[in-house]
Amino acid sequence: MYWILRAVLKIVYKLLFCCEVRGIENIPAEGGVIIAANHLSYLDPPLIGACIRRRAVFMAKSSLFHVPVIGWFVRRLSIPVDKDRVRPSAIKEAVRQLKEGKVLVMFPEGRRSKEGDVGGGKRGVAMVAAMSHAKVVPALIEGTERALPAGSGFLKPTRVRVTFGVPIEDRGAETSKGFQQRITDEIMDKIRELKPEPTMRNSNL
Repeated sequence: MYWILRAVLKIVYKLLFCCEVRGIENIPAEGGVIIAANHLSYLDPPLIGACIRRRAVFMAKSSLFHVPVIGWFVRRLSIPVDKDRVRPSAIKEAVRQLKEGKVLVMFPEGRRSKEGDVGGGKRGVAMVAAMSHAKVVPALIEGTERALPAGSGFLKPTRVRVTFGVPIEDRGAETSKGFQQRITDEIMDKIRELKPEPTMRNSNL
């Protein structure tokens, strides 16, 4: 079921959004890996899943688990996360999945960016990375905020791009909040650095 859904989504994103993927070779072919991406639209999780060549597990808001139709897919592909705070059980489950060699997709901002910029990240991504010793692949999503704007129920054909950066190696297992925040800030900086120079950017992106 997963691979059929991925194939369908890949076709949809290619046809509707002329989806461009860069840096796919930066995702390790095996072993536990965290993909840390910015968040612009509800289209982002399935977009990442359609782009990568490995099966992914997602950290998703617990409220999505109860949405008709969508909830069926979310329950089978995701780890529930409370909106206000990440519970230890969610962190433990994420670490377990990574130690089993799976790909975990996280959106460190915790919510969609209203301005389209890459905002600050929450410490959960650093906690999971430190406890699992997994590599972190930064990912920049562009264009999905126009393809499905916040509050809109209709898709708009537009160009979408995903860029995967060089993996960030294990930075240690220190548990202090200051250390975790520094690692989180580093991850968010790496995501921002994936933005192309203004003169090089496509006018549709």
